Amino acid sequence: MEFCCRMTFLVEGVLLYLLLNGVANAGINKHPCDFPAIFNFGDSNSDTGGWSAAFGQAGPPHGESYFHGPAGRYCDGRLVIDFIAQSLGLPFLSPFLDALGSNFTHGANFATAGSTIRPLHQSGVSPFSLNVQWYQFSDFHRRVRAILDKTDEDGVVKKMAPKVEDFARGLYTFDIGQNDLTAGLFQNLTVEEVKESVPDIVGQFKTVIKEIYDDGGRSFWIHNTGPFGCLPYVLDRQLITAGQVDKHGCVGPYNELARYFNHQLKETVDQLREDLPKAAVTYVDVYSIKYALITKATRYGFVHPLRTCCGHGGKYNYNMNIGCGGKVKVNGEDILVGKACDDPTVMINWDGVHYTEAANKWIFDQIVSGSFSDPPTPIGFACHKQY
Repeated sequence: MEFCCRMTFLVEGVLLYLLLNGVANAGINKHPCDFPAIFNFGDSNSDTGGWSAAFGQAGPPHGESYFHGPAGRYCDGRLVIDFIAQSLGLPFLSPFLDALGSNFTHGANFATAGSTIRPLHQSGVSPFSLNVQWYQFSDFHRRVRAILDKTDEDGVVKKMAPKVEDFARGLYTFDIGQNDLTAGLFQNLTVEEVKESVPDIVGQFKTVIKEIYDDGGRSFWIHNTGPFGCLPYVLDRQLITAGQVDKHGCVGPYNELARYFNHQLKETVDQLREDLPKAAVTYVDVYSIKYALITKATRYGFVHPLRTCCGHGGKYNYNMNIGCGGKVKVNGEDILVGKACDDPTVMINWDGVHYTEAANKWIFDQIVSGSFSDPPTPIGFACHKQY
């Protein structure tokens, strides 16, 4: 049943992809972009090891399903950004902050867990807010140009860096904003009070996009934020009344806050298209994809959509004090209690905050065709303006 559900949806996605590519301006009359590199900005939803490099590895059982061990990701395997890279024929992105084993030939990942759009002093728990990620990118771009202008006798440095022209031809991906909203709620602000901060949040996002454009970026792929009112770490930590919970078990006002942010973000993207005449800017409605997955889980072969796969105790198998891989002392001995579930492939939520590899793959399968994008552009054609 699970296989049939997923195959049916995949076939539908392929048909839609072909349909989209068969209509005017959908890409059939244009060449694929052949992106040589990806430069990613975001939070833990697309962090491939930045936080681990800075503050310590995300330990086991993270990474167990695909990498067979910790790989810097808060997931049992691959993230959406990993599937994006694979779909474009590129290797997984090395985190900018990781000095060992990194290869930046095909781009770099500036995302780190806990990151917000606004700086740390305004919201969030990570020092690597979006403006800091842009500073890192800008310096990275400058240093690559400087290195490639010099003679590199053995060619080692050049083999590890992108070509100068790849910065203009690359795809710039963004998945950030959720932590700006939840940070306010965790600071006991009301939904309305958090809403008041949204114009400033999207305004700062807009500033960074313009800076990257001024630095040569031309192709932007921007995810909106998901229905965090359905995530265990929010459901478990917040004081929620019965009237706030919808028929799916999610917190309606929190998801409405996410939609409000997304509406403001969409208007910002529309304005960016006017302000940046040489840019191709694609807005991706990740919210609708994730909400459909959570609220119609069984249709797509998943179970227990609000329950954590890797956690410990409680209604949602989530405990903020004993997370995935967490241990407790029993008679002086460390006992693992934050264990992974038996079959992560049928679970949506991995650790209370993030999605499983299986869910990430399902989400990517809906993104790739462009059916949830504005304009409806397949990711391989995202360098072409369709508006």
